[in-house]
Amino acid sequence: MARKSLNKKNLMELGAAALADLLLEAVKGDAARQRQVRLALAGDQGPEEAAVDVRKRFASIRRAGSFISWKGQRAFCKELTGLITLIEKTIAPEAPDTAFDLLWSLLLLAPDIHARTDDSNGAIGEVMDCAMQAIERIAPRLSRAPVELADRVFEALADNGYGAFDQVIPALAEALGQQGLDRLKDLAEAVSAMPLTDGELAQYDFVRDPKRQADMARESRNRSAGMILQDVADLQGDVDAWLARYSSEQLTFHTIAPDAAHRLLAAGRADEALSIVANARARDDRKNDWFDSSDLDEAHFACLEALGREEDLRRALWDRFEQRLCPDALRRHLKHLPDFEDIDAEDRAKAIVRDHANRELALAFFLQWPDMAEAGRLVETHADAFDGNAYELLTPAAAALDGKHSLAATLLRRSMILFALEAARSSRYGHAAKHLAACAAADAEIGDYCGHPDHSTFVRALERDHARKTSFWSRIDRPQP
Repeated sequence: MARKSLNKKNLMELGAAALADLLLEAVKGDAARQRQVRLALAGDQGPEEAAVDVRKRFASIRRAGSFISWKGQRAFCKELTGLITLIEKTIAPEAPDTAFDLLWSLLLLAPDIHARTDDSNGAIGEVMDCAMQAIERIAPRLSRAPVELADRVFEALADNGYGAFDQVIPALAEALGQQGLDRLKDLAEAVSAMPLTDGELAQYDFVRDPKRQADMARESRNRSAGMILQDVADLQGDVDAWLARYSSEQLTFHTIAPDAAHRLLAAGRADEALSIVANARARDDRKNDWFDSSDLDEAHFACLEALGREEDLRRALWDRFEQRLCPDALRRHLKHLPDFEDIDAEDRAKAIVRDHANRELALAFFLQWPDMAEAGRLVETHADAFDGNAYELLTPAAAALDGKHSLAATLLRRSMILFALEAARSSRYGHAAKHLAACAAADAEIGDYCGHPDHSTFVRALERDHARKTSFWSRIDRPQP
C-alpha cells in the first residue's frame, strides 16, 4: 500500500475514534500537550465550565516555582496566548464580567512569571499586552460600577513593577466613564498628599541618608500617581493637566515634546505646540548621524501645516530630506511645490543622494523611492564603499536589483561574501554560499562587468585568499580548492 502523506485530509479519513486513540497516545507523559488538548476541549464547554478550567490552570501557575527555560518559555507563552483567546472567544460573549476577572488574574500573575524566566526577548510582556488588548475589547460590555472599577485599577497600578497594567486606564476608559476617571483622579491626588508609609520607605532601606531615602520613596509614589493623572487628563481632554506633569526641561525631551505638541494641536493651540517643538529642536543634536528624531520632525511639520506656514513647511521637509535622505519628506516637499517645479526639485534631490557620503543610506533611498536604475548605478560606481555587514539592507537590495540590474545585485552579494570570509563569521557561511550561488546564476546575464572582476576571477581570488575556510567551501557545489 502506498504511503499516505501526513496531512489534514488524510487524517480525517481515519475517523474520530482512531484519531482520538492516536492523540491520547501522542500526549501520554507530556503535560504541556495534555494541557493544550484540555484547552481545546474547554472551548466546547459553556462559559462557566471553561472558566473553571482556566482558573485551575492559573492556580497551578501561581503555585509553580521552577524556572522556565528559554525553550520552555516559548511553549508557555503559546499556552497563555491560547488561554487569552479561549477567554475572549468562548467566555466573554456570554459572560464578559467573568472574562474580565480571568484576564485580570492573568495580569496579576505577571510578577511571579517574570521572576521565573528571563524575558529579555519581551515574550512574556507581549502576552500581557495581548491580555490588556482583550480587556479593552471586552470593556464596553462590563457591568461593573465605575467607582468599584476605578478602585481596582488604582490598586493594580500601585504595584505595577513589571508594567503589565501600564495601559489599563485607556483600555477601560469606556467602562470607567467620567465617574470612574474622577475617582481615579481623586485617589491619585490624595495618595500624593499622604505621609510616606513604613512599607514605602522600606523599599529604599539600602539608602543610608534618611532624607534621600524619603525623597526616593516619594518620587516613586508620585511617578505612579503622575501616570494616573496623565492618563485621566488625556481621556478627559485636559491638555494643561497633562502638561503640568512635566517640567519645562522635560518638555524639551524628544520623547515627550512630540506627544505634547500633538495634544496641543488637537486642542487648537498650534502656536504653543510649535513653541514646544522649537525648544526641543534647539536641544536636539541635529547633526548626529545615528540619532533620528523623526517623531519630533513629524510634530514640527504638523505645527507648520496647522499654522499655514507653507514656505516654512517646504523648507523643513527639504531639511529633513537633506539630513536623513528621507523619501517621505521629499515626496511631501514635492507635493507642496508650485506646478512644474517638482521635476527640477526631484532631479536636484537625486543628485544630493548620489553624492551622499553614506552609501548605504543613499541605496536605501533609491530602493524606497523607488528608482532601481539609480540604485544600480550607485552600486556599480561605489561597489567598494558598501559595508558587507549591512546584510539587512544589502540582501533585499540585491534581490530587488536582480534581473535588470544583475551586475549591481552581484556586487552587493560579493560585499557580503567578502565580509563573512574576511571576518571569519562562520555563522554566515551558509548565507555566503547562497550568495555565491546567486552570483554564478547571474553570470550569464551580465555581458559586461564594467571593470569589475568577472565571476571566474572573483571565485579564483576567494580560493586563493580563503582556501583554509573549509566550512565555507564544503557548502559550495564544486570541488574543494
